[in-house]
Amino acid sequence: MNVREKQERLEHQYLSPYASFSDKSLGRDEFEEPCDIRPIYQRDRDKILHSKSFRRLKGKTQVFLSPEGDHYRTRLTHTLEVSQIARTIAKSLLLNEDLTEAIALGHDLGHTPFGHAGERALNRTCKGGFEHAHQSLRVVELIEKHGKGLNLSKEVRDGILNHQTSGHPATLEGKVVQLADKIAYVNHDIDDAIRAHIISEAEIPAKYADILGHNLGQRLNTLIHDIIHNSEEKNDIFMSPQIKEAMTGLRAFMFESVYTNPVAKGQESKAEEMLCMLFEYYKEHLERLPEEYMQMIKSSSEDTDRVVCDYIAGMTDGYAVGRFREIMIPVAWDVY
Repeated sequence: MNVREKQERLEHQYLSPYASFSDKSLGRDEFEEPCDIRPIYQRDRDKILHSKSFRRLKGKTQVFLSPEGDHYRTRLTHTLEVSQIARTIAKSLLLNEDLTEAIALGHDLGHTPFGHAGERALNRTCKGGFEHAHQSLRVVELIEKHGKGLNLSKEVRDGILNHQTSGHPATLEGKVVQLADKIAYVNHDIDDAIRAHIISEAEIPAKYADILGHNLGQRLNTLIHDIIHNSEEKNDIFMSPQIKEAMTGLRAFMFESVYTNPVAKGQESKAEEMLCMLFEYYKEHLERLPEEYMQMIKSSSEDTDRVVCDYIAGMTDGYAVGRFREIMIPVAWDVY
């Protein structure tokens, strides 16, 4: 019996009967010889962690575009906070931490530069629209590894696709990530908005703060404990009605005060127009696409709009600005 098989046996002895067991996975689309050390979900986690798409998250906006300061969240730090919250919940409920972490680390791989402004731009310009959860799935199934994809397990891919509120994850681990994502972004967006002087802690409505807490640590502690206490020994993951209502109200407050705030979001229209212009340019100049994207058009039935969208969605904020400057901004001519 190798190390992987020992770990798989331990899962059956230790984990909840509602957990997703590694040796019961539905598997991958393409067969891979099992690792002798790592169970399938741990291997998936490692594949995501070592992917180019994951590394690029460090250069993508979470909420505030190009903030001046080292402590504002990026898409990468958001992803790591989701992973930490999700693992805490999964471990407390005796669920599969490897599966939980793999879903958490992969859930935003398809997000655009400039946050939701970029998502709106591509949804407006790309034939068939754009939605980042579907794009995250496309990244791991097709785009990574020069068109080969990461060949992840079905459970990880299901969790990535269904991480948004409208989704219906097939595993409890996927449901944990779905809630952890909301907990992370609402709370760290409050923290960033306070840092940016968009709101103050005192402006958070008392009817929510009195229930959830009066600072970041208290709110996280309340929300995580509530999910754990309500979901213990149950085949579901959920919050209590009171906490869920307060969380929903806090999210609505953030939409009114931050997500639509002209000071915080004043540059987003520029970012949207820039990405729309890049999309139209590359659609008319396919020869300027990197070779791997050209190959996707040549060797498959992939629609041109979709491949151009893949390229732009994968850009970091800085890379998109650089390509726009190179393509659209004239440079001085020096005769010397």
